[in-house]
Amino acid sequence: MYLHATQYGQASASEISTPTIILHGLFGSYRNWHPIARALSDKHLVYSLDLRNHGQSPHAEVMDYPHMAEDVLKFIQDKLEQTPSVNIIAHSMGGKVAMWLALTHPEVVKKLVVVDIAPVSYAHDFSDVLNGFKSIPLHLIKSRQDADGYLSQIIDDSSLRQFLLQNLQFKAGKYRWRLNLEVIAQSISTLTDFPQTINIEPFRKRVIFVGGGQSGYLSKVNQKQTKALFPSASFSMIKSAGHWLHAEQPELFKALIQPYLYSD
Repeated sequence: MYLHATQYGQASASEISTPTIILHGLFGSYRNWHPIARALSDKHLVYSLDLRNHGQSPHAEVMDYPHMAEDVLKFIQDKLEQTPSVNIIAHSMGGKVAMWLALTHPEVVKKLVVVDIAPVSYAHDFSDVLNGFKSIPLHLIKSRQDADGYLSQIIDDSSLRQFLLQNLQFKAGKYRWRLNLEVIAQSISTLTDFPQTINIEPFRKRVIFVGGGQSGYLSKVNQKQTKALFPSASFSMIKSAGHWLHAEQPELFKALIQPYLYSD
């Protein structure tokens, strides 16, 4: 599957340094990473991708990490055919895609930043979010504010609601979701899990894991499990941030990752 991508920076930047690819999390899109991508593109070529069933990328019936990693590999091979390897910044679900790509195709990943996720199974089923989407009668609403009113009956957090409503699109005179919600709902147990890693060689290059201090995704237990697959991993926690730390603390996040990504 050929993924939609938004380019930041000029193509000539690829002559200066390794291109960077950004992968968003579940229910997200390239739009969530616009401020970070723009900031990093001053001297570096950046591509922010929409993963399958998200944003402007195609919908598909199959949604698991091997297929999503192959999507990203296809993008690298087709779009960046002259580039032997890329740097990747990847959040949550996108982080699992990137980790699986690094484990199965280590030659294409030069440096990897994984944001608030580990290669483990999580118990969260996202039922509140999925129920929130279902609560909005798209045929009745006339504005984003109408949608927010329905969504607020399920989800109290206004920031989370605004994040989710970025997926609402007005097209051909009616509202629709950019997300393939049916397939995502069917695939939740697969997305909260991680593929079987028996007989998979560890990825031995240095990887930076950045976590939110107010999030439990990169707990000490999960960090220990991560080390088995990524033995050169280092962990940095932003104490004042939660799961969406790149949006909550963008300056701290950039300060943590830039020296690693753009040093020799």
